[in-house]
Amino acid sequence: MQVDLVIDTKGLACPMPIVKAKKALDGLTTNQIMEVQSTDKGSVNDFQAWVKQTKHELIKYEEENGIYKFFVKKV
Repeated sequence: MQVDLVIDTKGLACPMPIVKAKKALDGLTTNQIMEVQSTDKGSVNDFQAWVKQTKHELIKYEEENGIYKFFVKKV
């Protein structure tokens, strides 16, 4: 998977990972993929809800060593 942009929100609490992701996604073009890295456990639910609201596509998310990675495709 080709990631067009990586956003590091590690250490930030809700709602900052979503705020930073939204600003970054606004700068992407359709079908580009953004990876957001977060250490906030609440971001798992936040990203799933946010993607549903915005109609973008959460391709996948994974957790590794306490870091959550969300791969969002701009629609």
